[in-house]
Amino acid sequence: MRTSDIRIRDPFVVADQQAKTYYLYGTTDENVWTGPASGFQVYQSGDLQEWKGPFQAFQPPPRFWADQHFWAPEVYEWENAYYMLATFKSDKRCRGTQILKAQSALGPFKPLTEGPITPKEWECLDGTLFMDKKGIPWMVFCREWIQVKDGEMYALRLFEDFQAVHGEPVLLFTASQAPWTKPVREANYITDGPFLYETENGELEMIWSSYSEKGYAVGIARSLSGAVEGPWIHEAEPLLDQDGGHGMIFRDFIGKRRLAIHAPNQSPHERAVFLNMEELMGERPV
Repeated sequence: MRTSDIRIRDPFVVADQQAKTYYLYGTTDENVWTGPASGFQVYQSGDLQEWKGPFQAFQPPPRFWADQHFWAPEVYEWENAYYMLATFKSDKRCRGTQILKAQSALGPFKPLTEGPITPKEWECLDGTLFMDKKGIPWMVFCREWIQVKDGEMYALRLFEDFQAVHGEPVLLFTASQAPWTKPVREANYITDGPFLYETENGELEMIWSSYSEKGYAVGIARSLSGAVEGPWIHEAEPLLDQDGGHGMIFRDFIGKRRLAIHAPNQSPHERAVFLNMEELMGERPV
């Protein structure tokens, strides 16, 4: 099937350079908002246009704690294994990010712990993984507006086995601190979809999503210290302001950076979009 045939939110691409294979993950349940949730699917491609699949990457085991809102899986290769960070929810427990493991990019992914690695009392989503220059793993995640009104972005240091956290979450910023964000549902500001990356000149930046004047959008923040802990400052204008978002960045097989988002932001019309990126003299990518 072609990219335009695949309904998907929150697309995430793993580019296997050795096998020349792209793996596409994302939120793929038929009803992503009310459930019941069935799992995560993955697709394979050699050119980002024609895809094989879907293959079942994750299916909840018996007595799995969550049954709804299976959202935004991200997959990373680390020490000969693959790790998935994904959002889950149940009526009895707060939404949170859980980490799963597999020996193949196709899965099957199995939970590393009995529940989310985010704080149990917090409504959280969209955990993303970043290895800093010292090789320390961090998970950056969102604390939801439904609990704090002004959505928050946090960093949480992980142990190298990804099964436990080191210390307390570090607040990086709130959604309203970015000049381009606009409130929704009265005075609520949303944080969604963080993804961290290093620029060609070694700066640490983050793309993340919220709402702007035109709808669901992607903005850029930059760490002044070059460390995950920040402080973080924001571009005045969003990178993308066209009713599409939840982005991530990957390199294609010719070494070019690509931005993956879903657009538009209306169900059931969401599709993966892969945009070329160019970094101009250390300025924000366009």
